[in-house]
Amino acid sequence: MKSQLVLLGTGGGPTPKAERNAACNAIVVGDATYIIDAGNGVARQMAFAKLPFDSIRAVGITHHHSDHNADAGTLLHLAWCANLQGPVTTFGPAPWSRIWESFLAYATTDVKTRIVDEGRPAFDSMVTAKDVEEPGLVFEDDRVRITAAWVNHPPIPALAYRIDTDDRSYVISGDTTPCDSLVELAMGADVLVHEVMHVPSIDPLLQRSNGQRLREHLINSHTSSTEVGEIASRAGVDQLVLSHFVPGSPALPDEIWLDDARKRFDGKIVAGQDLMII
Repeated sequence: MKSQLVLLGTGGGPTPKAERNAACNAIVVGDATYIIDAGNGVARQMAFAKLPFDSIRAVGITHHHSDHNADAGTLLHLAWCANLQGPVTTFGPAPWSRIWESFLAYATTDVKTRIVDEGRPAFDSMVTAKDVEEPGLVFEDDRVRITAAWVNHPPIPALAYRIDTDDRSYVISGDTTPCDSLVELAMGADVLVHEVMHVPSIDPLLQRSNGQRLREHLINSHTSSTEVGEIASRAGVDQLVLSHFVPGSPALPDEIWLDDARKRFDGKIVAGQDLMII
């Protein structure tokens, strides 16, 4: 069965941007959709991409920064308000299961009302949430096999995911510095979607009271545009898709990102854009 990747959001960082939606990826296999990360705006991006809400089978969160998980609960709540029947499996680093429980509490008033007024099915029993505690297999059904690896994004635990389908394999890096575990996870994959940061352009992000500390975090927990190509080369992937752009606003020309990445990778490279299909 043919699969495809839809880049629902390619922006990096928590600030909403006109140029890019927050981080989110959809792997679509037939009539089933698998979401990796759910930054703000993901439900509307699914509508723009014409992905049916009742096609969602699983949602994986790479880590608990808001640009990756802010709408994880909201996506499923709004999908349920539309036509989602479930079941849906969700997973991510701890404390994901506790975060999900808190979202259910937040949504209680609306859910109870809609069950009575609209005849919607029970919401809490439709979704299961589990904490990923070890690398390896985290989800499998008749369409995909999803495995996880720990990556380096201090100071919080972070995962990358590999989604293997019958026809292609996709790896979503999440946020990370260059690390061996990601290379191993991505070995031989068809598509690697990797975060990228243009270090010479981050200074405008630092115009705040804690700018020096923020700069240290960015350098120590992300991958620069000049490093990302080497990761793809070491993993032997067919295609590198740049995403989670930092800075995402104002947008830099695609050629800046591509020229840097090409220095260490001679395969196909794409500068991701929201709603791009790969």
